[in-house]
Amino acid sequence: MNWVLKKITTLLSVYYAHMVEYRAELLFWMLSGSLPIILMGVWVEASQGGRFGLTGLDFVRYFITVFLVRQFTLVWVIWDFEQEVVQGILSMKLLQPLDPGWHYVAQHLSERVARLPFVIVLVILFFSLYPEAFWQPSLGQWGLGILATLLAFTLRFLMQYTAAMLAFWTERASAIEQFLFLFYLFLSGYVAPLDVFPSIVTQVAQWTPFPYALYFPTAIFVGLPVDLQQGFLVLIIWIILLFILNRFLWRKGLRHYSGMGA
Repeated sequence: MNWVLKKITTLLSVYYAHMVEYRAELLFWMLSGSLPIILMGVWVEASQGGRFGLTGLDFVRYFITVFLVRQFTLVWVIWDFEQEVVQGILSMKLLQPLDPGWHYVAQHLSERVARLPFVIVLVILFFSLYPEAFWQPSLGQWGLGILATLLAFTLRFLMQYTAAMLAFWTERASAIEQFLFLFYLFLSGYVAPLDVFPSIVTQVAQWTPFPYALYFPTAIFVGLPVDLQQGFLVLIIWIILLFILNRFLWRKGLRHYSGMGA
């Protein structure tokens, strides 16, 4: 057990040190994901003359929460994995007595910790400018919201890491992620709450993994009506299915990778 903990702490400390070296870059990454803040103004203005079932204050709270949840569920593993496969760098990691996937997990988790101070500063700044939007989720909302966010990160990571396995057969596996990102934009609640979409869209979307990668934890924090039992069940089912598919593609792809002499 001690050697497992030692490996975990070593990986996390190494990647954390690496991330801290690029604090300015982390800030730019965060600002590049500020689209929800821009959309917040659009939807607040639209809510004044529309009938969306949400007030302007609801939209403000929703989009700031979307921005925050996405800070902890952002994933880029497909680009790193694709580059390492194409350039043969993955071969070095295969020599280590550790699944390469854990390197990517440690990298992402360490980046979250390095990003946290910037997130706190931005939250304080936001609510200083919009004090009327401040609210305090209940203890239950905090617990379920944090759990849903952790599972959402796991889901998003597995979605990308599974698509990344295609890098064993093609040099542009990232093109798959760019295609899927179009569905993520609209079905995850990134550009608008699912509550404003036609019912047929939300009914179809709830069986896809996209709403659970962002909208579900956001709705819990904000207090929008969601089916918690169904939400967590579907979320876990997608995680299990993607994990099984990931391991299958990993074994098949590794044979193909070795077969090419890498």
